[in-house]
Amino acid sequence: MKVRKIPMRTCVVTREKCEKRELVRVVRTPEGTVCIDSEGKMNGKGAYLKLTKEVILKAKKSKALDRALDVEVPASIYDELEGMIREENN
Repeated sequence: MKVRKIPMRTCVVTREKCEKRELVRVVRTPEGTVCIDSEGKMNGKGAYLKLTKEVILKAKKSKALDRALDVEVPASIYDELEGMIREENN
């Protein structure tokens, strides 16, 4: 039986390599807007984050997403990520 390759991605904050499905992708679209890509198929430059409160807060404080996407990430994106964490815990 053939062994399937598991796609790995690196978190921009912790620099840990994790399975793609364990991370959330934030995308800067060609138009310059920033949004969360829940399906992982949107066009644009993407950056991956671990979906934990500590990582989201560290990303906000250190502006790691801003550097990775070469654009200022609005606070609403961080709020949406924190909301995803709350939903996952319930």
